[in-house]
Amino acid sequence: MPANSFRLVGSAAAVLVLSAAFAMPASAAPPTPPKSPEAIGYFGAVSSIDADASAIGTRVLREGGNAVDAAVATAAALGVTDPFSAGIGGGGFLVFYDARAGKVHTLDGRETAPSTADANLFVENGTPIPFADAVTSGLSVGVPGTPGTWQDALRKWGTRSLSKMLRPATDLARRGFTVDKTFHDQVANNAARFAAFPSTKSLYLPGGQPPVEGTTFRNPDLADTYATVGARGTDALYRGQIGADIVKTIQQPPVDPASTLKVRPGKVTAADLANYRTIEREPTHTRYRGLDVYGMPAPSSGGLTVAESLNILENFDLKNASKTDYYHYFLESTRLAFADRNRWIGDPAFNDVPSKELLSQSFADTRACLINPAKANTSPVAPADPRNPTPCKAGTTGAPTPYEGENTTHLTVADRWGNVVAYTLTIEQEGGSGIVVPGRGFLLNNELTDFSFTPVTPGVPDPNLPGPGKRPRSSMAPTIVLDHGKPFFATGSPGGASIITTALEVLLGRIDRGLSLKDAIAAPRASQRNSAAAQVEQAFLDQTVEVAALVARGQGFSAAPAEIGAATGVEYLGHGKWLAAAEPVRRGAGAARVVLPAR
Repeated sequence: MPANSFRLVGSAAAVLVLSAAFAMPASAAPPTPPKSPEAIGYFGAVSSIDADASAIGTRVLREGGNAVDAAVATAAALGVTDPFSAGIGGGGFLVFYDARAGKVHTLDGRETAPSTADANLFVENGTPIPFADAVTSGLSVGVPGTPGTWQDALRKWGTRSLSKMLRPATDLARRGFTVDKTFHDQVANNAARFAAFPSTKSLYLPGGQPPVEGTTFRNPDLADTYATVGARGTDALYRGQIGADIVKTIQQPPVDPASTLKVRPGKVTAADLANYRTIEREPTHTRYRGLDVYGMPAPSSGGLTVAESLNILENFDLKNASKTDYYHYFLESTRLAFADRNRWIGDPAFNDVPSKELLSQSFADTRACLINPAKANTSPVAPADPRNPTPCKAGTTGAPTPYEGENTTHLTVADRWGNVVAYTLTIEQEGGSGIVVPGRGFLLNNELTDFSFTPVTPGVPDPNLPGPGKRPRSSMAPTIVLDHGKPFFATGSPGGASIITTALEVLLGRIDRGLSLKDAIAAPRASQRNSAAAQVEQAFLDQTVEVAALVARGQGFSAAPAEIGAATGVEYLGHGKWLAAAEPVRRGAGAARVVLPAR
């Protein structure tokens, strides 16, 4: 555990020394260092999936910006280098710990459905349209929330202007970056649908092929978009010409006439963009092993579901449990919590979400006693009514988990003053809708596919059906853990619905199992989301003794199509020292950076 006292490092003299040691012209960023899964040092830390983005974030910290400033600059850079997971055409959720006030805040920048949307948005002739058709369409595009998140986070808690925080990413888009295997493969995975849109093809399939690994990729249109938003503010997007271009692209998708794809038009209007607002919400909060765990509330299900799982697991001694018992209790906790998530969580503007009750330890206790140490439950298990819980009694109708896009990104930042940001952002599917706004250089999201197309369980109310201006349910789980009111660590991950289980595994690994943050992030992953078989990585299956014992208890496993998640985190080590941690392998490995490395 970290020391209870938080000793600040960062006197005016030290700031001057750092500025002099590291200063350089805005247009001449230093060469990007190799990626590292761990960094330890002073004056702040940044962890993201990309080395260029993490370098930009630490540069902002070095020059005196705070964690929010650095988070926005890092996110904007990820829009350049990780554009198939996130960008200005998407949305996300930001959790912020304000060290001076000792308070956690959240900002909901989730995309919204158009004002004309109803529960049948994805239904034609009484039948839901094929999921693949919905993904690559204007119909799936929600009003982007990321630009508003950047502006509002800076206005509320930052110290720098949006214009200044967009400048490093603008320069990066203009001068270019080196294509790695992940970037190349993501284009190759989407080549067929990218080729259907001339604006996407010309950017990401030059000469008809994905960019070659090791070459330099530039995006001058995105640089111009960032420059325009920097100069004119987000009104340039929500009420200006960029917004007009977005609306035209959604309503009249620029499809190659030779394409055989059926690309449905969307319904977002200029008024929908102009009416968009981020929402500051009260964070979720639970106590776990004497620590305070904060997360993102509805319409994200991340904070509530992670908290319910933790509250269930509060009943079991995971620290001293065998590895088999640990995995069994972990898998059963999320099996039950996902059933409750699927039944009760949606946009709170449209649904009466029982958040307080879902966060209640007494409710979790009624679910924990359904866990048999020797035998797994059979999925889909039924949800319970958190407002009227019955101890140890299962419901009658199962609540399966619908599919949710897996390609998202997460960044975690801390500064010299002890402020911390955990920020997850997305355009949903890998490559979003597949549609680049012509002349603007960014992909539009397909976030509305996170809605249930029809009720998941016939005859049972579904809180996640589409509606006018509604925000689709998310699993994003940016999480901050405090010890006696001071930062301990923060984490989060991409991965669709597996975000919840990944964040939970990192928390349990660090808090209960005695792993370092780096090792908790690197550990083999399993994701039980109230299905017959938990999705697992090959590294998990390689634990043959434990897997055999778990199968004997009735646990089922299916190999994940790829790795699960790509988590990042920061941890306070005391005396002004921070640790940044990232993936050592997943998604090509992450980039952990600190401002001044410890020696």
